[in-house]
Order: sequence, then structure tokens, then C-alpha cells
Amino acid sequence: MITTRSKETRYLVQFTDGKRQADADVPPIKGGRGDGFGPHELLEASLACCINMWIRMQADQLGFAVGSIGVTVSLKRDHAQEAVFQYTVTLEGALSADQRAALMLAADDCPVRRTLSKKLSFQKGPG
Repeated sequence: MITTRSKETRYLVQFTDGKRQADADVPPIKGGRGDGFGPHELLEASLACCINMWIRMQADQLGFAVGSIGVTVSLKRDHAQEAVFQYTVTLEGALSADQRAALMLAADDCPVRRTLSKKLSFQKGPG
């Protein structure tokens, strides 16, 4: 669970999971100061981190000697009824073509992507 609390600076929000905390903000063009991650950047970060971690987990399970893994995610919201996550993956290490292909398939199956691919709904809690 994530909890947020607004700070004194306009639009600056601190978010926490109870152990760690970070700031979110909007860019100056939208009235903020850009002193934290933007909300859509956090969506991009969630997917990028999950893809990266999931590839590492699959490599570990399969015994592949993958080196550094790089993932870049961009959220495209050019159309009113569609949002598209575009991503690239860079794998370092002495991997065969088959190993690389297996890890790239794993990227398509990370838990956050599976969650984002479901029908989403929203519910207000009490209070």
C-alpha cells in the first residue's frame, strides 16, 4: 500500500510504503516545480523495474549468465482512448541467441505488465 501526503510546495507530494519515501511533482509547465517524479513517470518506472527484475529472475532460474540489464519505458498517450507502453531491453553478457530470445520473451510476461493488461476498475475506500 502506498500513502501520499501533500507538502507545502504546490503539487509536491511525498509518497511512502511505510519504510521508504520519495517525492512526486508535476513539471513547471503544469504549475509544479518538477521536484519529484511525475505520476506518469511512476507508471513507466513500475513497468521498467518489473521487466528488469523479471528478466533477472528468469535468467537466475535458467542459469543464464546475464550481465547488466537495461530497460527503457515510455508511455504514449497520443490518442484519447489508448495508452501505449513502448519499451526496449538491453541485455549484456555472454548469452546465446536462444538465451537472449528466452529472456526477451520473459520481458513480455512480467507481473506488472500482466496487471496492466487486465481490465482495470477503481473503488473508493472508506473515509
